[in-house]
Amino acid sequence: MKKIYLLLFGFFSLSSVAQTVITYQGQTENLSGGSFQMAAPTHEAFDVPFVITNNTGELQRWRVTRNRISVPTGWSDGLCWGHITDPFGGTCYSSGQMPGNPWTTPAGAGANFDLLDGEQALMKATIDPENWTSGIAHYRYYISSNGTSYIDSVDLVIDFTASLAPVKEPISVSITPNPASDYLMIALNGVENVNVKMVDALGSTIFKEQLNGSKKINTSDMRSGVYFLVFDMPNNKAITRKVVIRH
Repeated sequence: MKKIYLLLFGFFSLSSVAQTVITYQGQTENLSGGSFQMAAPTHEAFDVPFVITNNTGELQRWRVTRNRISVPTGWSDGLCWGHITDPFGGTCYSSGQMPGNPWTTPAGAGANFDLLDGEQALMKATIDPENWTSGIAHYRYYISSNGTSYIDSVDLVIDFTASLAPVKEPISVSITPNPASDYLMIALNGVENVNVKMVDALGSTIFKEQLNGSKKINTSDMRSGVYFLVFDMPNNKAITRKVVIRH
């Protein structure tokens, strides 16, 4: 992946003060006001996460505006936006919930969150090169407090080539028994070396490890209740399954 820094022109006004730092999650290079370019890792939907750091010196309740600058016909996109500590990844919006262009995350209860000075938010774009339509997609994401006065932005450029090979076989997850009492048997088909974690209804992680093929999990010491197994698939969208422990 390489980063291309561009000057932003047009009728949108961005503050010249470094009030935010935008990075690709897991990296340190500041992308504020610039562009992040990548090749599509798969022909199916994939996530592109950015971390936004609040350097304003005060509490913020930011919103995100997504602008499709140039997108191949048939492509769709979603967005998740929330505090980086949110175990559920914030509030997520599907392509059907993001009508119009540009589109801004809504204000009000359930959508806004407090971000103290020095804290970070996670903005995760989900890109789906639908119908195997190759080409280059260009998105821009603005940060603001009101959806109109933009203080920062980052461009996302996706290069999708028609030569991307499809998945050889469908990915399937089998979890039995469910509800479970003494154990859970997990079996995966169509994928290897998957990171799996189990969280309870409050978002606390019960365990996290790498899974290859199948695994038996002892549940006899777990409290009765609802849990979630989250499978982080290589080059694919994560899969979540609900399980019930009942003693």
